[in-house]
Amino acid sequence: MKVVMVGTGYVGLVTGTCFSDFGHTVVCVDKNQEKIDGLKKGVLPIYEPGLDGLIEKNVKAGRLSFSTDLAESMMNADAVFIAVGTPARKDNGHADLSFVYAAAEEIGRAMKRYTVVVDKSTVPVGTAREVQEIIEKTNPKADFDVVSNPEFLREGSAIGDFSHPDRIAIGVETDRAKDVMMRLYAPLTNQGYPMIVTTRETAELIKYAANAFLAMKITYINEIADLCEKCHADVKDVSKGIGLDTRIGSKFLNPGPGYGGSCFPKDTLALLKTARSFERPVSLIETTVLVNDARKKKMGQRILDICEGDVNGKKIAVLGVTFKANTDDMRDAPSLTILPALKEAGAVLTVYDPQGLKEAQRLFGMDFATWTSDMYAALKDADVAVVLTEWDEIKALDLDQAKMLMSGNRLIDLRNLFEPREVSAAGLKYYGIGRIF
Repeated sequence: MKVVMVGTGYVGLVTGTCFSDFGHTVVCVDKNQEKIDGLKKGVLPIYEPGLDGLIEKNVKAGRLSFSTDLAESMMNADAVFIAVGTPARKDNGHADLSFVYAAAEEIGRAMKRYTVVVDKSTVPVGTAREVQEIIEKTNPKADFDVVSNPEFLREGSAIGDFSHPDRIAIGVETDRAKDVMMRLYAPLTNQGYPMIVTTRETAELIKYAANAFLAMKITYINEIADLCEKCHADVKDVSKGIGLDTRIGSKFLNPGPGYGGSCFPKDTLALLKTARSFERPVSLIETTVLVNDARKKKMGQRILDICEGDVNGKKIAVLGVTFKANTDDMRDAPSLTILPALKEAGAVLTVYDPQGLKEAQRLFGMDFATWTSDMYAALKDADVAVVLTEWDEIKALDLDQAKMLMSGNRLIDLRNLFEPREVSAAGLKYYGIGRIF
């Protein structure tokens, strides 16, 4: 089958590449000429483990290509996916659908034969109907169906998530569209991966409801971690104890400095706006958003408190700035709140991250900190070390070497990567979240 993917961000590039690896012919389209030129040369606009090799493989096989010309790319296409950004609007937090609407209008103008138009972007309930109306208005003679097919890709493990999904959700209105989607996903459904076939509105809501629940689960364990500190309990054992309950599960029960990234902050706000528009507010999610925002500020103050309120002139080694490991994504990362608080208090920052330095430098500025891709260089002469991201490289930190390099001895572990006894044995003072130490 021939597939066109509109948008070459995380969702579009990963989805298009994985479809091509299934044997479909895929053209990834983007208006950004520089991005397309880069992709043709093998230069990726994002960091995602394994994606570069998969792209190279399928480009060489002739199944994957890149273009800025949507009309030409849509010739003989069976399906065209809308995988553009839907960022939260700054004025009210609602999902900005302007890129989706623009893509729908351009698709309508380019359509020459029956085509299934697939909403892959994360969009509010009712967007598929709006896309349909836009295409009908743009091209009254168009023969098409609109399908909702939300993505469930985690940055850092997106290829595995696409190739081994927990579920595939499609919202369809006609058997004709359903047949196209079944053929597209046959390499997965033939292996037994479950597909949910439902209405378009239901599929749209599944995505928001899932992400909001996971955000709520993270926020819950963060608050339990705070309680652990007051009653001398260990949150790692609490997490294990409740996570072994199959009704709850162990995932997303690791406390930290608050959730961030491209999905949870945006999708929880969008769900709130959707619920309010239907006059059915979801108070649990409203509280989740408020608590998470406050937590990022609280973590900055926590570091200051551990340092007895005085970091002026002290060197702080920051280990990790991206919102999670295995990505260069800085969107809504806790570091965006924590680092400015430390800087304002007079700290001298040296920042290490395996992949996020370029984006961090763009956001903070080159003069904001000393930036390094060498973790031990960051630790040299540091008064305090602060762990913000759960990179494997940081987990493998040689604690004895860290102690030798640092001038101080405080290790503030906001991801609970280390065991308190091991840190103490190396001569460092350990400060985790909800841990007994």
